[in-house]
Amino acid sequence: MSLPKKPRCCRICKEMFQPRKALQNVCSFDCEVKLGIIMAERSKNRREKAERVAEVASRKIINAKLEAMKTRPKLIKALGIAFRAWVRARDEGKPCISCDKILMKTGKIGGDYDAGHYRSVGSAKHLEFDERNVHGQCKYCNDALKSNPQGYRPRLIQRIGMEAVEALEADQEDRKYSKDDLRNMKAHYVQKLKELQRGN
Repeated sequence: MSLPKKPRCCRICKEMFQPRKALQNVCSFDCEVKLGIIMAERSKNRREKAERVAEVASRKIINAKLEAMKTRPKLIKALGIAFRAWVRARDEGKPCISCDKILMKTGKIGGDYDAGHYRSVGSAKHLEFDERNVHGQCKYCNDALKSNPQGYRPRLIQRIGMEAVEALEADQEDRKYSKDDLRNMKAHYVQKLKELQRGN
C-alpha cells in the first residue's frame, strides 16, 4: 500500500502533518491516545444508547402484554380516573354545579374538588361516563350533601339547558362497552386532558 503524498489535517489538534502510514489520521502519539479515548467514549455512548432503545422496546412489549391481560373492572377503573381528571380540568375556575363555590386547585391531599354525577353511578351506571351527567362539584356538596341534587338540577339546566337535562333524566339506554371500547375511551380523555392543559 503506497503512502499518501499529501499532508493531512490531524483529527485531534487540527495541525497539518505528513502521514507515515496509509491510514494515519493523527500527527503524534499524544493525539493518537486522545483519539483512542474519544473513539472508546463514542463506542460506549453508542452501546448505552442501543441498550436504552432495547430497554424501551422491551418495556413497550411488557406494557402491551399487561394491558392485554387487564380485566374489565381494571379497564373501567382506569377509564374512570382519566374521565374524572378531564372533568375536573374542564370545570376548573367554574362554579360548583350545586352551590356556586368557585372550583380552584389548592394543592390539598385527596384533590380539591370532585367530578360529581347528577344521576349517581349507583342508580344509573350506564351514565357514569356521560359528559352531560358529570360536572365539577365541591367536596362538601358531593360528600356531606350526597351530591346536593336540589342545588345540582337548577344549575345543570343553566349549564346544558332544560331539554338536555330532561333527556338525561329519561335516558335508560344501557351501554355495552368492549375492552377495546374502554381502552379507546380512556385514550380519548387522556388526549382531551392534554389539549386542555396545553390551552392553559
